[in-house]
Amino acid sequence: MLGTIIRNIKGDRIIWGILGILSIISLMAVYSSVRALAHRFRDGDTEYFLMKHGFILVLGLVITFAVHRIDHQYFSKVAKFMMLFSIPLLIWTLLFGSEINEAKRWITIPVVNLTFQSSDFAKMALIMYTSRTLAVKQGVIKSFRDGFMPVMVPIVIICGLIMFENMSTALILFMTNLIIMFLGRVSMKYIGSTVLLGVFALGMVVGISYLIPGSRFETWKNRVTDFTNSNPDDPGYQVMHANIAIAKGGIARFAPGKSTQSNFLPEAYSDFIFATIIEEYGLLGGAFIVFLYLVLLYRVINIVKESSRVFGALMALGLGVSIIIQAFINMSVAVGLLPVTGLTLPFLSMGGTSIWFNAFAMGIVLSVSRNLEERQESSPATYSNQPQVELNV
Repeated sequence: MLGTIIRNIKGDRIIWGILGILSIISLMAVYSSVRALAHRFRDGDTEYFLMKHGFILVLGLVITFAVHRIDHQYFSKVAKFMMLFSIPLLIWTLLFGSEINEAKRWITIPVVNLTFQSSDFAKMALIMYTSRTLAVKQGVIKSFRDGFMPVMVPIVIICGLIMFENMSTALILFMTNLIIMFLGRVSMKYIGSTVLLGVFALGMVVGISYLIPGSRFETWKNRVTDFTNSNPDDPGYQVMHANIAIAKGGIARFAPGKSTQSNFLPEAYSDFIFATIIEEYGLLGGAFIVFLYLVLLYRVINIVKESSRVFGALMALGLGVSIIIQAFINMSVAVGLLPVTGLTLPFLSMGGTSIWFNAFAMGIVLSVSRNLEERQESSPATYSNQPQVELNV
């Protein structure tokens, strides 16, 4: 059975390899960083979290495998329905969502008691819908009414709904869609106007949040204040223990399971797992993680450059780049280059549905790659003479 699965693995093999390596590293890092969590909730049973996280990772790879076997053109048909469904889903989350860590980002599924962030679904839906709209509108893409507005309106709605409870995700999603719009040949004057609109919307959300009691305003303010007014003698609890973890790792170290700061660092297995990895494997270990994400970005760009279909190219780029941007923001927070955001490290942090949504996204990227591979194999001469997709690359 394993041999059959391996024979049916298609698409970019390097991406598959990166996902496998990240999963192995994740299993090791999470196991060594959940001791404090295990003592609080499972009487020190770290094996429970190991087995749970291992199951989540394996199921994530199964999801990637299943999705990559689907023709990516199918997602063009469902993108509109996903987009329409994500709007009431986000509204429901704002009004009735489960509050975790002082933020209403989660919806709890009855019976199974499983929580997921509606923004993860909306992010994927918007990227797919933006890619589909740009592909359909290529003939009128320079038109403000017929080309720009059909793309812009959904971006404003989705990012606006996400922004109140999940500012960092909304900004990443907005940035990703700007990149997609640029590569989709949207006029630069419209993109520039979009940036100004985004700044204005950000100011509006912050202002409204300031006026609403119990909003996220104080959290945003404290994070920015802690970052900009950092005191060397009191850098903040999270930053302090992250810095200690990084300092203990040194240049090179091999000490799996020997992390001590994971006992003190909040979310050491999630938001700050990169600091835990550096503590156990040194700066070289951290550099290796950065290298893996850079290679992943390169392979995604390579898929885009080889694609001859606008929808597949833009969708692969958007989904891949959004994961990479989130990864680099998370790592920047861990080393003190950015204020705390609450974003996890894709494929490495402990999680459930967030891993599965990312696995689904990478399955779509690999589906685009598989389609390229099969067309090259079936008709190499025809494919080599086929014009590449017209994008700003």
